[in-house]
This record gives sequence, C-alpha cells and structure tokens, in this order.
Amino acid sequence: MSIRFRLLLSFTSVVVVSVILFVLAAYLLSVAVTGDFRSISSFYKIHYALHPLSEEEENLFLDMKYLAKHDPEQLKDQLLLQNYDLQLKMVQAGLVIRKNDRIIYSGAALQGVDLSSSLPEYDLNNNSIRNTLNVGSRFFSYAKFDFYFSPESGEMGSVFVIRERSPFAEMIRTLLPILILVFVIILLLTGFLLYRYVTRKIIRPLDKLRQSAEHIKNGDLTFELQAASRDEVGQLVQTFDQMRRRLFESIQLQLRYEENRKQLLSNISHDLRTPITTIKGYAEGIRDGVTNTPEKLNKYVGAIHTRATDMERLVDELLFYSKLDMKKEPFSFRQLELSPFLHRIADELAIEFDNHAVELRWEEKLQEPIYVLADAEKLKRVMMNLLDNCLKYMKQHPKRLTIGIERQDEHALVRISDNGPGIHPESLPHIFERFYREEPSRSPAAPGGSGLGLAIAQQIIEGHGGEIWATSEPGQGTNVYFTLKIFVDRR
Repeated sequence: MSIRFRLLLSFTSVVVVSVILFVLAAYLLSVAVTGDFRSISSFYKIHYALHPLSEEEENLFLDMKYLAKHDPEQLKDQLLLQNYDLQLKMVQAGLVIRKNDRIIYSGAALQGVDLSSSLPEYDLNNNSIRNTLNVGSRFFSYAKFDFYFSPESGEMGSVFVIRERSPFAEMIRTLLPILILVFVIILLLTGFLLYRYVTRKIIRPLDKLRQSAEHIKNGDLTFELQAASRDEVGQLVQTFDQMRRRLFESIQLQLRYEENRKQLLSNISHDLRTPITTIKGYAEGIRDGVTNTPEKLNKYVGAIHTRATDMERLVDELLFYSKLDMKKEPFSFRQLELSPFLHRIADELAIEFDNHAVELRWEEKLQEPIYVLADAEKLKRVMMNLLDNCLKYMKQHPKRLTIGIERQDEHALVRISDNGPGIHPESLPHIFERFYREEPSRSPAAPGGSGLGLAIAQQIIEGHGGEIWATSEPGQGTNVYFTLKIFVDRR
C-alpha cells in the first residue's frame, strides 16, 4: 500500500469519524436543550417534520378536530374539555378553545400564559394548521383547527393543542441541518487541502529522493537536489544531497588516487630503470673483462657506487614521503625561536654557498623574536630541500639568495628567493606534486633530482598546520613561501 493511498485513507477516516461525532454531539445537545429524550426518529418527527406534536398529542388533536367538524357544540362542554385537557396534560401539552376573539377554555398546563394576543388569525381554509408561536420569552409548538360553531350565526372557533418547547428548539430545528452540511463541506474541503498539502510537501520530495536514488544506483552523481522547505523533509533532502556530494567527491578523490598511483608507479619505474640499467652495464663490463686496468676498474666501481647511492636516496625519499602521506610519520613539536634556527641552517650550508659563489641576504621584518611550535628535524629538511633547489637551478652570475622572515597576524611567513631562471607558468601549479620535474627527460643527472623534494616540503609544512606556495616569472627567479603558526604562551 503506497503512502499516498494511506494518507487518502487516513483523511477519509478522519472525515467520517468527525461527521459521526459531530452528529452525535448535535443530537445530544438538542436533547439537552429541548428536554426530549425520545428516539432519534421521534425527535426528528417532532422538531424537523411538519408535525410539531408527538404521536399521542396528534391523536388527541385529531379526535378534537373530528368533533369540530361534526359536532362543534360539544367543544363548549367544560367537562369534556377538562377530560381532553387531562389527557394532554399527561403528555405535557395543553388545550385551548377560542370563540371569535375570546378564549373560552385554557388548559391547566397553560395557566398564567396570556395567549390572547399571540394566537394566529383565523384561517377557515386551514391552510396552515401546525406551527410555532412565541409568548414573551416562551416558545410553543401547536396544532390548530378553525371551524364554525354555527354557520348561521357566524360564530367562529378554534381548537388548539399546544405544548411548550425550549426557545432554542426552533433555532436548532432551523440551523442544525445547515450547520451539519456546512461542517461536512468544510471538513471535506479541509481534508482535501491537507491531502494536497501533505502530498506536495512530503510525497513529491520523497518521490524526488526515490528518483535520486535511482540515479545513484545507475552511477549518476552529477544531479543536484534542492530543498523546497526547511522542515524535516527539507532537512532530509539536504542531508541526502550532502551525502550525494560527499559520495561524488569520494569517488572523484578515489579516481584521483588511482590516477596518482598509476603515475607514481610509472615515475618510480622510470627513475629506477636508468640507474639499474647503468649499474647492469658497468657490471657486465667488469664481468667481460673490459676493466683490464686498475684505473678502469676503479672508474666502473665508482660509477656503480654512485648509481646505487642515487637509488638509495630515491628509495629513502620515497619511503619518507609515503609515511608523511599516510600520516604515519610522527611529529615531535617543540618551541623554536625561528630566526636563530634558520640562521643555523644557513651556517651549515655556508661552504656550499661559497662553492657556488652564492651571495646570501637576510630580510627580517621583526619587532620582537618569533617563536613557533615545530619539529626541528623536519623543518630543517624543508629548508635544506628548498635551498638545495636554489643551488641546483641558479646558473648565471652573480648568484643571489634571499631569506626573509616576517610576522602576519598569528603566522610567521618565511620567504626564500633566488635569481635563477624561474619556472614556466604552465609548470608552476605542479611543482609540489610528487615526482614532478620541469625537465622532461627525467634524467637523474639533470637538475631537479628525484622530484620528491618539494612534495616532501609540502607534506611537512601542512603537518605543521601551515601553507606553502611559490611565485615565479621566467628569467626573474623564484620565490617560495611557507607559513608556520606562532607559539603563544597562555600560562
């Protein structure tokens, strides 16, 4: 059974139960107001049909109507009238006899009620013999019959059987059916509008969710769901769309990881094949006796050692990068004063700077010492990798290298600038990718090494909660920036 059908069934049940309860309450209210405890059929006949009297009252009225037609003089007999009035009194009604404009008999149940001015006019055709009348604040229902006591004398007479009713009886008799009809119409209209509203607010979004699930089942994650409301259904739609986006991003990330894995295997294979081929060639030369002199043998052995060292360095860097990438390389943070720390690293490379004829400059825009939380060994590796890149690429003279330090809000900014050949704009976004080298041959002898130095630097800086980036223009040198969070002692 669908939700739509269940909602329709629920609203129909509510309408039916509400109508039954309303009719029952209306009946009980009518009984309470009128004091009539008869059955529903009797209640209906008394108050809503053309007979305002009960069955017993009607029978007595018909007897007196018969007398008025055939022997009207008997209606002047007080004993007879008292007998009929006694019977009417037993059913809570009263008898009234009118002669011309004067009441000649009024029953005991009607004592104290001035009916003379309230009785209806004579209607000898008796077109309307049953109706109601008001006497002051009291309300009565009656049946009457107009006749002639003596056609020769022209004496007119009327016989009335009257019963007092609640003043609300007429109002109930008139308004209750209308109220029931209006209530049923309003209830049906409200149920229909609620059904349409619930269908639009719940069924349609759920149907969209079903269609979206079909898209996901078919592998389509490019669609987008828009929540039409902020209620629970709207929140469900938003959560479903967030799940769809996360799933789409996860699949895209997985595809990128797969592509990177393939690229990584290709790069490793390429970088290892060249030294292995070289080592194999030199080893075959030694085996074949090409090294027939000590000088050649030393040359071949030295070349093998150099290539093996290159392979060892590449494997070490790859292992270190893999640990960083998988978050398995622990960081040992401690408080460091940044400027002296960087100066010590530069001092360790002083001989290298002298050998390459590099002029080192410092640009420190500091008002006070800057302390950072950092892993000293890993941060030193970042500086070594960045400075080593500068030394490899700077060829023209004079060679200038600048290290800058400044404070930016809650971060320390470190800049390393050289006046080397710069980086092509199309290569700049990729220099922090693993195994990326701008030199297309990927020869280990070419500047740039393994292509893991900048990727390792990025992993380390991001592990410190900082950022690293580069700017460069061909022929104008390269600037590499990284940030570190400043340590604040909150004790």
